[in-house]
Amino acid sequence: MRSREFDLDFRDRASRTRSWGIALLSLAALLWTWCFVLLLTPYEVAEEPDDQFPHECESRLFTDRGTANEGLLRGDWCQNERDWPEALAVLGLSIPVSIVGVALFTNGSVSLRMSAHAQAMRELDRLADARKTQGVSDK
Repeated sequence: MRSREFDLDFRDRASRTRSWGIALLSLAALLWTWCFVLLLTPYEVAEEPDDQFPHECESRLFTDRGTANEGLLRGDWCQNERDWPEALAVLGLSIPVSIVGVALFTNGSVSLRMSAHAQAMRELDRLADARKTQGVSDK
């Protein structure tokens, strides 16, 4: 395989690696958004399957009560609808996805930059060699 073909193949693989990193970082951003929605938005809970007037619940993070789970003792309908473990599981899942995404994105970006740098160095060497041979033939 010629060096130009090898370099193009290397750049193609680096671009795919960087694209996978971007995709995983996008997935992590979606998971973070889902976690924030679970924690920050108010929601409704139906007391029965076809309830016409669902019970409105405060967000899990911004509640006027002492804790968001305080209603469990009073028979509140909101207590089990959006539990902390679900939000924390979503947040916990986003951490390894983010780490792998950053690693892939960084690896792909650095590989592309190094390949471009190597190409520029080869061009500079070629120009210097051309000048050197041109200078020798002029004498």
